[in-house]
Amino acid sequence: MTDTFPATFNASAATPGNSRSSSQVGTLGKFPETRFPTFPKKSNSAVLSNLNNTYSRSPGISHSSPGLKKSSPADNFVAKYFQNGQLLERGKEKNAGDPWRPLKGVLIPAAFFHLVWWAYMIKFDLFYVFEEKYYMSFVMIFGSLIAGATSEGGGSVAFPVMTLAFDVDPVVARDVSFMIQSCGMSAATFTIFYMGVKVERNAFIFCALGGLFGIVLGLEQISTRMSSAQKKIGFVSIWFAFAFSLYWLNRNEARHVHLTVQNFPGKLYWRALVLILTGFIGGIFSSVAGSGLDIYTFATLTLLFRVSEKVATPTSVCLMSTNSIIGIGWRIFFQRSVDMESWEFIAVTMPVVVLGAPFGSVLGSYCHRLVLAAFVYSTDTVQLVAAYIIVNNQGNLDNKLIVTGGLCTVFGAIFFTAGSYLGLFILETTDLDRTDPDNPDGDNADMDRYWKMKNEKNLKMENNVLAV
Repeated sequence: MTDTFPATFNASAATPGNSRSSSQVGTLGKFPETRFPTFPKKSNSAVLSNLNNTYSRSPGISHSSPGLKKSSPADNFVAKYFQNGQLLERGKEKNAGDPWRPLKGVLIPAAFFHLVWWAYMIKFDLFYVFEEKYYMSFVMIFGSLIAGATSEGGGSVAFPVMTLAFDVDPVVARDVSFMIQSCGMSAATFTIFYMGVKVERNAFIFCALGGLFGIVLGLEQISTRMSSAQKKIGFVSIWFAFAFSLYWLNRNEARHVHLTVQNFPGKLYWRALVLILTGFIGGIFSSVAGSGLDIYTFATLTLLFRVSEKVATPTSVCLMSTNSIIGIGWRIFFQRSVDMESWEFIAVTMPVVVLGAPFGSVLGSYCHRLVLAAFVYSTDTVQLVAAYIIVNNQGNLDNKLIVTGGLCTVFGAIFFTAGSYLGLFILETTDLDRTDPDNPDGDNADMDRYWKMKNEKNLKMENNVLAV
């Protein structure tokens, strides 16, 4: 059955007199994320009319009533994509009524980490590290915002910048990524749960389990067998392929998305096993570049299980924080080989990331899912282009490395595209609702709506071809 968790938006988006029960709001969860969903004409028309009335009074939406100022296209654009509202867990709707809760969610973990950081830095007089490593403080202002707001962990910014722009050893950069994410993304995880933002809990549990084994295996056996240049180019090439696949999928803006992995755990527990395998492979990626579990889980959720980016993003943030703690813990207590330079880098970045990542998670929770996806497209593309330019300038870009990067991109594109088509097959054959929960004796409302939209899209494409 399609998920019925409430798609709760900021309280400021609703006006008095239009209160909704959780069951009413939950009905919206099974439709594609759009401002004005087309509801089936069923016996619950009064409920659906109330929902339309509520959302028609959202900020940024123009009205025809006298005395009200019509919104400009720019206002509508901002309201749709950057004031889309938070998607909260069931039972957390009241959190949207507290305007100070996001701020408290940012400041509480930041205050804890800053208390520890200031005490340590003052006691050992370590402020001298800023003289040579200050540039990473500025880099991670942007990197921490990306880490909290998107499925790209802080390591996805720190690792390529450190290895490509500043020629830092990939092992040091990997360990710094672990440290940054252990602090910043842990703070963001607190913020996410404190605000009550929806997380796909099954994915969090099973991917974290797989990631535990994947990151340990990768640190012990795989990371040490790869050259520095291979790590740099391979990291950016694979995730660029995923970004392209996600862009191709999201060309249909109103595509059908879920709020959870449907029909979990699946026949013979196959969905649970897929999530464990996803975590395992993602953990191996993390062992090489400091991040990877987050973006790979995000890929599986969005492409294969058709989960909305607004749910997949906070889920990936929480996963990467736990995986980073495991990774740096293994490096410190078992391998005992963390370089002193890594500690110097975390000293100059921790006060930044514990504020930036939680703040990013707040910003991301209000954005439309397509905005979150656009961050993935842009960052992965910039990383790919910058990687080839910088590696070439360093004189390390030979034909063998070019072929390796090209193969990683092609293989990644084929793999992620196949996952997308498999996800479409699962959606159409298994995951669409067979009945309308508000009218169980009626026909297949969810399926009827999906196929109607798909047929309209196909007809539009045919008309465009004929017009040409």
